Amino acid sequence: MLRLHGGESMDLGNLFFGFSGRLNRGKYWLAVVVFVVISAIMSALDLALGPDSISAALLNAIVGIVTFISGLAVGIKRLHDRDKSGWWLLVFYVVPGILITIALIIGIYGFATESMGSLGTATLLGLASLAIGVWAFVELGCLRGTVGPNRFGPDPLVVPAATPAE
Repeated sequence: MLRLHGGESMDLGNLFFGFSGRLNRGKYWLAVVVFVVISAIMSALDLALGPDSISAALLNAIVGIVTFISGLAVGIKRLHDRDKSGWWLLVFYVVPGILITIALIIGIYGFATESMGSLGTATLLGLASLAIGVWAFVELGCLRGTVGPNRFGPDPLVVPAATPAE
């Protein structure tokens, strides 16, 4: 357990791998910082071991799977704090990737055939992907969660009242 300000405690296992409950913005951004640090360490390790290192590739794959699962858990709990289903992660994580892939295919085709209509469609799809990304950033990282309890649990910002000593 890690103690935070105000006596609030946090179970790191639940923070990074629990899929139920709610997660406030502060803990969400703490998880994001941890993911960024892990990514930087893995990039440095990749550079140190070289591009042909099988051990670096295997370690990257394992760490990638673990951080992917952890990212899902953190995102789902953050959405729970906003009183939204974890299924919204499909919109925030998958749809932009699909839109960008389609935009690239259409854009390459349009560039090759010099079709301005195709390039315009690709641009619109790219902008739609960007808009969803901005929406996800605001929804997950900026907006306060539901005040008080919601269907996913108690408000993580409310400190439970201390029980009197018997």
